[in-house]
Amino acid sequence: MEFESIPPSLTSKELLDKAFSRASRSGRAKYGVQAQRSMLKISSNILSDNLENIVKSWPNFDLVHPFYYELADIIVSVDDIRKSLGALQWASNTTREIGREYQISMLGSDLDYARTLRKQAFARMSSILRRVSKDLIFLSEAREPLRHLPSINPETPTIVVAGYPNVGKSSFVNITTNARNEIASYPFTTRGIMVGHIERNYIRYQLIDTPGLLDRSVSNRNDIEKQAISALKHLANCILFFIDASETCGYTLEHQQHLSEELTSQLGIPLITVCTKSDLSTNVTSDYYMSILPDSTSISKTSNEVSVELKTPEQILTEAVKYLNDHPKAINTQDENQ
Repeated sequence: MEFESIPPSLTSKELLDKAFSRASRSGRAKYGVQAQRSMLKISSNILSDNLENIVKSWPNFDLVHPFYYELADIIVSVDDIRKSLGALQWASNTTREIGREYQISMLGSDLDYARTLRKQAFARMSSILRRVSKDLIFLSEAREPLRHLPSINPETPTIVVAGYPNVGKSSFVNITTNARNEIASYPFTTRGIMVGHIERNYIRYQLIDTPGLLDRSVSNRNDIEKQAISALKHLANCILFFIDASETCGYTLEHQQHLSEELTSQLGIPLITVCTKSDLSTNVTSDYYMSILPDSTSISKTSNEVSVELKTPEQILTEAVKYLNDHPKAINTQDENQ
């Protein structure tokens, strides 16, 4: 995952204390002007190197996968991160240049003048660190929510399970995958997402249930949730949309169908409709009809006596995987969106 390896960064005071204490120890090991030059070199190198290491520890956002880029932009503005990283790079270059400049000025000087120059250099470097103190704090605070984002591989073919609450999404992911141990929270939703994995013909697939994001209409979502859904377009290769024709989920069929239309329009991702709880009702046009009973693959009749085949969750998942294999463009969707 893009942000896991970002190390914690020191504050400006901690960096200055580290640099100047090391410089002081170095100065005691030498004499005269040489001691002053050594103190200056050590301090400027420590400050410059530490600042540059912070910059390099962050990923290049031009190369970050669009899915994680948009998540990062939701949680902490990517533009703000870039500005702070730019400020730290400037501070790194400037402290290194100050060290070089004053070391040259000390050549041929007496001890008193060399000591005066060293103090001036320390004062200038302290001023530089104070100017970027807020950037150091911002990056340190931004690191925490980013490094705890759920680990999802954007390159793995992904099926997103969507639909209103209580239509059987989480049960489906649980039954068909090992998702019980893979529940993680996004910072922008109060409920965790469920991630499950399966393997078919040596190919690994991801199933993702996103409660709180894809289970209510656009009008009921806040701006952060809308951005999060936008991020999903870079991840999902197809959507399994669950619809409960019996309405025992507590939502009307009309509202459920409207949500399906919204997702199709908003994400532009292939959507496969699954009528769940088909033992109770199949009174809706759907790609597949799924039984709420795990072993009831059979023929059922709807109220208007149209025969349909009921499938188990495993069979529905097999059909979704077959769809991805038969439609390579669906698997390449995330590449086209980059």
